[in-house]
Amino acid sequence: MADWTALLTAARAERLLGTLACRLDSRAVPASVARILADARAGADEERRAALWEAEMARRALAPLGIPVVLLKGTAFVAAGLDAGQGRSIGDLDILVPREALGEAEAALRATGWEWVKENAYDDSYYRRWMHELPPLIHRDRDRMIDVHHTILPPTARPTPDAAALLAGAVLLGNGLSVLSNEDIIIHAVAHLFADGDLSGGLRNLWDIDRLIREFDGESFWVRLQERAERHDLRPAVERAARQANDLYGTPIPKRWRVWDSGDPLIKRRLLARDGWGRQGYPFTRLYFFVRSHWMRMPPLMLAKHLWTKAIRKPA
Repeated sequence: MADWTALLTAARAERLLGTLACRLDSRAVPASVARILADARAGADEERRAALWEAEMARRALAPLGIPVVLLKGTAFVAAGLDAGQGRSIGDLDILVPREALGEAEAALRATGWEWVKENAYDDSYYRRWMHELPPLIHRDRDRMIDVHHTILPPTARPTPDAAALLAGAVLLGNGLSVLSNEDIIIHAVAHLFADGDLSGGLRNLWDIDRLIREFDGESFWVRLQERAERHDLRPAVERAARQANDLYGTPIPKRWRVWDSGDPLIKRRLLARDGWGRQGYPFTRLYFFVRSHWMRMPPLMLAKHLWTKAIRKPA
């Protein structure tokens, strides 16, 4: 039972409990574990329904504009019926729209009940000038957040994905919404994991990548993925994610992609930082990746100004 406790605690901390529950469905497990897993499956089903309803509400709000609306992340997985959506924990609704339509999209959402979260003038200005999305919005009745993206990484980040290509390659779902192409949906998961954060929650993001690769793998898939990754300036990150997924989850990847570089062991250490109680260990490793995440997002002078402003700013 100590091993089960450690597994369930870590899975919950990494937001993988619903996924684990689906993987172990119909397997023989201790009765106390079965109850926990049943609750996790029920919770994942509820999150799935809520996510799809929120996507429909956004579709209704934005439909009069006639602009492309592309679902991202967990909501995209469940809306498209992908394996990565099985048991997937889903929080905010993330969508991608053309940058030139951001103002119209924001106005339409605010007119139908979404409100600003970032009330501080600096934070609001920072999002609008430097981020890859609008300041987050929350619905006043449903208490659900939406992140409206115009690309998948901040414009100040080192890699520069092709937002127009992401939108042009999107696949219609038949309900007025779309999802990214097979290759781009993997590349976005990789960008979110390696180029837009400190690897917090990395095991879940890496599991998404494993599931997506397994589902899309086929003739010429790896050639298309490599070409698309190069177009989005993310080929090294895609290859690194594939190596990590292969090492931790046994993800099938080409042999030529399996050669580790000097940074891979440190990334693995960060991904596996939790102990049997779900607590984060390796504080210096986590600090390194926290600093790295900011360094990758901004040039040095801009980063220094931003951190200084956040440090001295008084609450609004």
